[in-house]
Amino acid sequence: MSFSKATQLLQLARMASGRIGVTLNDIEREFECVRRTAQRMSQALEDVFPDTEIYIDHEGRKRWRVPQAKAAEFFAPTADQLAALELATRSAEKSGLVQEARQLEGLQDTIKLLISSRRRVGLETDQDALLEAMGHAARPGPRPVSNSDIDVEIAEALKGPCELVIRYKGRRDEVAVERRLQPYGVLLGGRRYLVAKDPAKSDGRLRHFRIEDIISARVTDRIFDRDESFDLAAYAARSFGAFQNEAEFVETVWRFSPAAAQQAARFEFHPEQVQETCDDGSLIVRFTASGHLEMCWHLYAWGDQVEVLEPPALAALVNPYRRSDFPSLP
Repeated sequence: MSFSKATQLLQLARMASGRIGVTLNDIEREFECVRRTAQRMSQALEDVFPDTEIYIDHEGRKRWRVPQAKAAEFFAPTADQLAALELATRSAEKSGLVQEARQLEGLQDTIKLLISSRRRVGLETDQDALLEAMGHAARPGPRPVSNSDIDVEIAEALKGPCELVIRYKGRRDEVAVERRLQPYGVLLGGRRYLVAKDPAKSDGRLRHFRIEDIISARVTDRIFDRDESFDLAAYAARSFGAFQNEAEFVETVWRFSPAAAQQAARFEFHPEQVQETCDDGSLIVRFTASGHLEMCWHLYAWGDQVEVLEPPALAALVNPYRRSDFPSLP
């Protein structure tokens, strides 16, 4: 059997290990083959997996089903996959997603229990080597200190969804104030923000609360009706960082110099950005988002190699203060 056919057979075994198995039509569609080839593949499945179950479904179609326990022997995770899962766990911890990190740790333990002890030793050795090599890819730099107790309460409230009672000391507050919120999500970035509605406010507007400014949090048993049309990814795309200001939600246009164009082209400044290379080699980047202050923090790092064309308010904050003596670009 050729390598490509063996790969296809394993792919077919994975498909057939589902609850209802596969039909010849499924094989034809998945592998884009004719009926005769599909028949040969189903026969090969029976030969390699003697425990394959063959039955007629309620529509009179013949199905092949491989017991999951038998197929699982061929699909143990690779060291790369285990290393990626470990890195995801560490990333969740560093992002303050304590509850999610614990779930990932539990998943790792479950996976290792399902692998034979002889194979697990080799995988763990390879995983350790990969993690050591990948350690250099960790993202350094400052980040807000997180409180795991608060993070757990927020995670539980989001899963409910249940109302959350917090004591919050904003930048302008002299003392912490208790607030009852309806949480919708968390925005991650240089700072972490809890996105929530305050039912005490009549406008129904979503508000942002810096998680590091939350003194305490307690999930309640009061379930609220979450707006099912809310899309956190679409909501996040309205801002450059995590802060949002409706008055600043306008088209933003930056022009990077020819010297910086190649470097800037490797950045995704916004998920909906549009890039245009000019005749002189400069690069125009356009997107619509808010948060002039966070844009300034990033644009200052480009020195005099970037110019804000739109909007005028952002240009006034950036253009007059560009430096020419930075030794390198971001």
